[in-house]
Amino acid sequence: MEKLNIEAYCGGLFQTNGFLVQYGEKNWLFDAPEGVADWLTEKELTADGLVLTHQHHDHVIGAGALVEKFACPVWAHSEPSENLTMAKRLEQMIGMPCELDDYAVDHLLEGESKLSLDGLDLEVLHVPGHSPDSLCFRIDGAPILIGGDVLFQSGIGRTDFPHGDHDLLISGIKEKIWPLPDATQVLPGHGGPTTIGTEKATNPFLQ
Repeated sequence: MEKLNIEAYCGGLFQTNGFLVQYGEKNWLFDAPEGVADWLTEKELTADGLVLTHQHHDHVIGAGALVEKFACPVWAHSEPSENLTMAKRLEQMIGMPCELDDYAVDHLLEGESKLSLDGLDLEVLHVPGHSPDSLCFRIDGAPILIGGDVLFQSGIGRTDFPHGDHDLLISGIKEKIWPLPDATQVLPGHGGPTTIGTEKATNPFLQ
């Protein structure tokens, strides 16, 4: 495969990770935390597309600015909605406005198992439970999974939100993530990277 380079960006109140995946001459961004458009501008880079692991507020707060600045298309499981962003619920939780700039999803991934971005081939894994639209993306030809808020170092995504389902998340991880090679590196939506083998052996939620 062509040269693959991945850089992490972390921003916003909840220290949310976004991942810049550079493949060939293209720059693909996975998730849009607060400030990510300015980060790309400082690096003198553009975004050729935005792929969303899910649409909780902290993962899409930078989507509107990113699309406005770079006119890039957006991929996601579902159309945007308050049910998915939960912006109003977040306002109630933290007691401050949680506004979102408008963005549109150009390419829906519901029911899709593959995504090809100009030669960057991805396996699409729908693993709901944290959010109904949660997706993980395995990069073909590299032992890397962009995992969103499904699986963390010694943790899993919260399931105490509306539409959360703990049992569904656990079963989805075991059925769809565990079959991947143990050496697969997981790049999560919060915190540092881990591997599938490490989480199989040590994650207290999955024993």
